[in-house]
Amino acid sequence: MENKINKDALDDALRKSSPEQPKFNKEVEIGFHQGALNTLINERNELIKMIQNIEGIMQAHLKRLEELGVKVQTKRE
Repeated sequence: MENKINKDALDDALRKSSPEQPKFNKEVEIGFHQGALNTLINERNELIKMIQNIEGIMQAHLKRLEELGVKVQTKRE
């Protein structure tokens, strides 16, 4: 089951997972969202690095298979 966050109604989406969520003052809420974004940006950057590493390793295997005379058909989505 996929749980999508409604970016247009973040308060409602967050309340679904925690109905007893306390109210925060504006500065605390701003800090919360800024911290969340910083964390998510760092996580996204790490995922990008991981994907780049995986792609490089895959390309090395494909190259070696071609050198060994194996025809590899790749499907890119």
